[in-house]
Amino acid sequence: MHTKLKESLVCISAYCAEKPEFTPSRLVVKYGDATSARCSVCESCSKETFDLERALGDHTTNGTTIVWKVKNMTEWDTTTTCYFTNATDHQCCTVLPITVYKPPNRVSISFLNHTGPMFMGHDYTLQCEVQKVAPVEKLSVTFYRGQTALAQLQSNNKQKKPVTEIFSLSITPRKEDNGLQYWCEAKLELGPEGPELPPLVTSQRATATVFCESDNKANTPQHFWKWEIMFMLTYQYYALFFCSGEHAVLLFLMILFWVYYYKELHSLI
Repeated sequence: MHTKLKESLVCISAYCAEKPEFTPSRLVVKYGDATSARCSVCESCSKETFDLERALGDHTTNGTTIVWKVKNMTEWDTTTTCYFTNATDHQCCTVLPITVYKPPNRVSISFLNHTGPMFMGHDYTLQCEVQKVAPVEKLSVTFYRGQTALAQLQSNNKQKKPVTEIFSLSITPRKEDNGLQYWCEAKLELGPEGPELPPLVTSQRATATVFCESDNKANTPQHFWKWEIMFMLTYQYYALFFCSGEHAVLLFLMILFWVYYYKELHSLI
């Protein structure tokens, strides 16, 4: 008859000359996949003094070796413990760390509160949104401009279940950035026990249009239209007091048209 693990004496190694050993020592499995591990309990253990505690799956015993198998990993935060009771009635145990992962559903890049062309020397914020990834603390996000890596960011979120995380990077466009593409890459860093090719998802490309601001502000269309509107507003003030009512209304409508036209022009320069 197998013994039950005593919660108050879990993994007290000071009383244990030897401890169970898992193979592999750490398990990395994709959510929904099958997995397995083997525990070598100890050389001198009898069958009545050791066992395996697990949240799911089945296990079989062959001598002092326990094989644990899971057909479908459906737990996000789980561990498995292999233990035995020694001659002094202390329980010696080893916990198998298990990382359950899920690649992102989608990765997208965008600019925070901005659309359209950018101006050289101004600050903008790139955002990389990674949707439904687990575990997010193992996620590494890299921002790119063309083929140049700009920065690599990680999350301090310890959530084991899938979450959506947004990573931000401040940029200042240069003249030579015009026409280059910004994008980001999300990669799960799962270590040597993980898949040979780490799960990796990239975003779409966002092509940068970078405008250079003229050093001579007085020659820009924006400056011209500001002065023209000031002139027309002054003329409207004159017309309201010295011209007929019909003439004043017509001028007022004309001014509304030019104000609207100025705003449209300003959005393009």
